[in-house]
Amino acid sequence: MTMVLIIFVINIVYVSFFTIRMILTLKGYRYVAAVVSMVEVVIYIVGLGLVLDNLNEIQNIIAYALGYGIGVIIGSKIEEKLALGYITVNVITADVDYEMPRLLREKGYGVTDWSANGLEGKRSAMQILTPRKDELKLYDTIKQLDPKAFIIVYETKTIHGGFWVKSVRRGKLFK
Repeated sequence: MTMVLIIFVINIVYVSFFTIRMILTLKGYRYVAAVVSMVEVVIYIVGLGLVLDNLNEIQNIIAYALGYGIGVIIGSKIEEKLALGYITVNVITADVDYEMPRLLREKGYGVTDWSANGLEGKRSAMQILTPRKDELKLYDTIKQLDPKAFIIVYETKTIHGGFWVKSVRRGKLFK
């Protein structure tokens, strides 16, 4: 029974590291991902070695598979907490007086806005850049200002130029 538990825990840790490494790689954190992968491969070899040494015991294989599945869930939860990177949020609102862009700027968000036309007439369109860790706070703010706002979110891979980038680098984004 101890062997089953060890295999189970090892695989949860391994797959969590695997998930984090993949996300770090996709977000451009190559060197951190390389360090994580070194730890990951050691854990993987130990776990797989234990299963292969005891292949005749089905409970070890089941523990390996269950650990793998739970590791995916835990790795995803860890990634959500890390919230690496930035998002671009496009908002379309009936607020044609441009109150929302002004209020969002006062809160420290980088907002580019323009006039737009929708099916039901004039609209205000905005593009807002924010760190992923502040994503839910931004949604709440937008929904408080306009519960009917249309929101689309994109992952942002590269940022260059603008006052917002300078504010982020100085650590002075939100007041």
